[in-house]
Amino acid sequence: MNPLVVVGAGPAGACLALMLGRRGLPVVLVEAASSLGRQFRGEGLMPHGLAALEAMGLAKVVAAVPHRPLAGWRFCLDGQPLFRVAEPLEGAGHRPCTLVSQPALLEAVIAQLRHLPHARVLLGERVSALVRNAERISGVRLASGETLGAALVLACDGRQSKLRQLAGLNLELAGSPIDLLWFQLISNGGDSPDPLGGDFLTSVGREGIFSVFSSASGGLQLGWVLEADAPTPALSPQAWRQRMAAQSPPELARWLLQDSGPAAEPVRLRVEVGLAPRWWCPGLLLLGDAAHPMSPVRAQGLNLALRDACVAGQLLGERLSQGPAEPGELDAVLARIASVRRGETQALQRLQAREAGRGLLLQRHAALRSLLAAAAPWLGPPLARHWSHSQQALRHGLGNLEAAWQ
Repeated sequence: MNPLVVVGAGPAGACLALMLGRRGLPVVLVEAASSLGRQFRGEGLMPHGLAALEAMGLAKVVAAVPHRPLAGWRFCLDGQPLFRVAEPLEGAGHRPCTLVSQPALLEAVIAQLRHLPHARVLLGERVSALVRNAERISGVRLASGETLGAALVLACDGRQSKLRQLAGLNLELAGSPIDLLWFQLISNGGDSPDPLGGDFLTSVGREGIFSVFSSASGGLQLGWVLEADAPTPALSPQAWRQRMAAQSPPELARWLLQDSGPAAEPVRLRVEVGLAPRWWCPGLLLLGDAAHPMSPVRAQGLNLALRDACVAGQLLGERLSQGPAEPGELDAVLARIASVRRGETQALQRLQAREAGRGLLLQRHAALRSLLAAAAPWLGPPLARHWSHSQQALRHGLGNLEAAWQ
């Protein structure tokens, strides 16, 4: 049979290619970038993402690359504590949210793929066109001129998916009211302790909204929320640190003003949320951000990409391991994968929008922030319990992955 051509070596593509390759199926993984060290890759593995990695036989890979469990979630208003919830939210014995170096994770997955006899990895190769046989997509043409025939083309090429556009599959945008300014902050040397204590901190105040965490690879990653039509503030690195410190808890404010080293200019990231009404056409399937670009809230892009790959790898591998399949049979599997994954994706996008809306509401109403901050000693515990309960779907998804193929 022609190989299965997976385009895009992010979490969905790399893990899917490895799952298929482990089944003994011929697979080609094509990635436009020559390196996997893209600067802005999500790090947060929620329990449902960790469960997907375990179901794919990749739990040991996480243990072998830079990673750390998150200590907890903290929220403050104008620098004053509102509440904190320790990880794991469900209590001892459960999976905590775990931060992982995504480039290292992808490198480890692809290293395993390279050792499989029927697998081929092409980095630095860009797809320029789809190959069609009548109404069916039957391969891809690379910018280098090479043509790859394919039993199926699996498009995992991200939120700006070229394959989605070439296949004529639409993306319905939900319309996100935010962009992110992304900062990488490092210590100025020495052994200064983590100013966050291992927590993920969200701060809402007069200056704006930001979330910050200590990266699995070192340093702090900070995302500053901007309304989509707002200009990027023309501030020096020192002015930015002062602005961040103005609404930070004392230990983080001190680190920002005294212990943080030189900061690079922030990078503005467009937050585009959407859903493809149709994820497949004959011979091609969209997965991950190509099918459903997510908001950054609770790192669902990474986690749902892994869950997409897990379901697709299981259902495709199950059918193709039985022997040759007619095109119509393969398309029926593509339709089933899309049907299984769509419901969870839509539900979690709605929950992400609700979570983001709460932050924007607080940022716009100083009186409400002041009231909540003043009442935090009494309101904090019930707010923490309510928030923890509201996070369950964003942590565990909607149902057991194994149910998809039983």
